[in-house]
Amino acid sequence: MSNAGKVILITGAGSGMGQLAARNFAGQGAKVAALDISDAGLAKTAENQPNIRTWKVDITDYAAVCQAVKEAESQLGPIDRVFNCAAIMPFGKLIEQDVGLQRKIMDINWGGLVNIANATLPAMKARGKGDFVSFASVAGLIPTLLTGAYSASKAAVVFYNETLYHENLGSGIRFASVCPPAVATPLLEQGKSAWPKMIDTEGAPINPQTVLDAIETALDKGQFEVFPTSRARIGAFMRRMMPKAIWKQVHKVEGW
Repeated sequence: MSNAGKVILITGAGSGMGQLAARNFAGQGAKVAALDISDAGLAKTAENQPNIRTWKVDITDYAAVCQAVKEAESQLGPIDRVFNCAAIMPFGKLIEQDVGLQRKIMDINWGGLVNIANATLPAMKARGKGDFVSFASVAGLIPTLLTGAYSASKAAVVFYNETLYHENLGSGIRFASVCPPAVATPLLEQGKSAWPKMIDTEGAPINPQTVLDAIETALDKGQFEVFPTSRARIGAFMRRMMPKAIWKQVHKVEGW
């Protein structure tokens, strides 16, 4: 499906998956509203990209998110697609990781989703069309040691996405809940201070373009859950069927 002329709003557009998506869509002729907290990141995203307009926004500030959405629609037109990519990923043992940081992870990863969903979906529903793509993670389905706060936030995203989808069946809006394994983006660097060995057993982080391609395929097929690799899909299935076996393997690999 062509994205030329469409209006696409992307959170977390200042780096990684959001940045790549913004530049991809702009290159296809879409009008992109790029939202992020980083001025430098947004400048890089929009460099030599006349189809990208940027808004510096704290995704945890609902009023600011609503204002940015209002301005984007005023300047670019009704939003056809939302890509919610904003996230942080610090790792660490739960009783050693700073409590404020753990709450910040939830505020950004889950709270940001709540904010952008409520700021954009009512208008989409009124128009009877649109795409709402939200990034969860395999980590939200398969917890492991050292990822507790991040996994909890992404588990919240998984269930929020699923409920959004079912509460809006027949609305004309297509929903996608994206559950990738580790992806080769700068986000991974945030976890390096307490890196779980389990992640390394999954092989090298996948190319972010693989994830974006999987999203397009899933939307075209009407699939809600997006697993960019077969390994991610199998892992999610195994977690549901044999959770004790998964944890046994986790402890074996981590050595504690």
